[in-house]
Amino acid sequence: MHTNPSQRSLCQQNSSYRCFLQKVTWICTLGGLLFGYDTGVINGALPFMRDELELTDLTIGLVTSSLLIGAAVGAFVCGKLSDRLGRKRTLIILSIIFIIGTIGSSLMPKVWSILPFRFLLGFAVGGASAIVPVYLAELSPAKRRGQLVTRNELMIVTGQLLAYVINAILGNIWSDHVWIWRLMMLLAVLPAVGLLLGLLFADVPESPRWLVAHGRHDEALDALRKSRKTEADAMAELDEVQKTAREDEQLQFMDVMREPWLRRCLFIGIGVAMCNQLAGVNSIMYYGTNILIEQGLMTNVALTANIANGAISVLATGLGIVLLGKIGRRPMLLSGQIGTVLAHLAIGTCSLLMARGMARAFVVLSLTVTFLLFQQCGISPITWLMQSEMFPLRIRGLAMGLSTSILWLVNCLLTFGFPILISWVGMTVTFYAFAVIGCCAMLFVFHFMPETRRKTLEQLERQFQTKDIKALKKHGPGDDANRRVISDGNADVVESANGWM
Repeated sequence: MHTNPSQRSLCQQNSSYRCFLQKVTWICTLGGLLFGYDTGVINGALPFMRDELELTDLTIGLVTSSLLIGAAVGAFVCGKLSDRLGRKRTLIILSIIFIIGTIGSSLMPKVWSILPFRFLLGFAVGGASAIVPVYLAELSPAKRRGQLVTRNELMIVTGQLLAYVINAILGNIWSDHVWIWRLMMLLAVLPAVGLLLGLLFADVPESPRWLVAHGRHDEALDALRKSRKTEADAMAELDEVQKTAREDEQLQFMDVMREPWLRRCLFIGIGVAMCNQLAGVNSIMYYGTNILIEQGLMTNVALTANIANGAISVLATGLGIVLLGKIGRRPMLLSGQIGTVLAHLAIGTCSLLMARGMARAFVVLSLTVTFLLFQQCGISPITWLMQSEMFPLRIRGLAMGLSTSILWLVNCLLTFGFPILISWVGMTVTFYAFAVIGCCAMLFVFHFMPETRRKTLEQLERQFQTKDIKALKKHGPGDDANRRVISDGNADVVESANGWM
């Protein structure tokens, strides 16, 4: 069967825009890989750091929390900074900070000289966690946005799995070399260099929405031409973004507090971020090895068994990305919360009824894997996706930075509080408490969280502004053909979603 030249040209154009989006997504989500690796590697590095650096309980807490505090600061600062400098330029700066922080925290001889570099590394982690999802959301077509933005979550959990595997390999082969933690941490410099080179030399564009907001319309159109299926799609979306940008102006925090609909956006964004952390995911991701040791496993066995937590996180996130093309954000998040609450109840009951030993350890491992299946399939990817989607253009950097900063602060508090709770009240009460918090989070999501599936970022902004609650809780229109619907000046990108791309 022969195709005419116009059909071949259309196929080549479709292939070109898909390849372009794939390339940009994989380069930018190296920031997510670094996020995952740098937060996960401490799990296996701490025992060796304790021996070489003679760490006390205080300095162990400082080594762990310095990165998290840096992340909270980085998320807040870089959110606003990206509104001024641009998403791409901010990511370039962060990639350089990743390199400096990684090398410094790996090679410094004393704990007090390591801490500033851990803070610097955390600054880059927090900044990337705020900027990468926003950049991908602003570049992506509406129908692809969920699958492309949550690719960052896939890279986060892949980075954590990579850290667990490297910890287990190096920790078992060179267990008698206390300096091996330095190599565990230093390996993160490779993706950091890859991120920097990709941003500089791989034709990664600036966010078209940021370009429009700063009057650079020709550059915005060029970015949209590369990332949209047709010239008509690019022109129509540029018109819509320009219309919204003309109505908007950059606002400061107090300006946001004066407008009720902007306050509502910020309130929901912060609430969703807190729900993610209060589910207790990082209690397992950071302390998974220690939990298994407490249940009765030897250290080397616990290090290896903890890989299961990382592996299921990657698989569950991949499943979540596929489901995003078929299911709305609200039902996915609520389903994930129901699953995590049941897993918390099961872990608490297991700790109450079973005696400490190998059997209980592997039952708890199976339950943490079940917890992570629901968390990483439903809660975590939706959290990061919602943060990038729901804030209006004029406050997107500020609001994303603030909500992500609060996410990291809650993360830091739980990181400190989890071992204290375990020692004070035990596993059973701690995980029952997580279950109660999870029920409260479900009520919050049910009443407040909007549905963002199949809506352009500009549509969401108008629905928030007009307080159209019914429309906010429904997903956008879809159709059977690849087409664009333009109604009342509102362009809705509608494309088929078969797989990730």
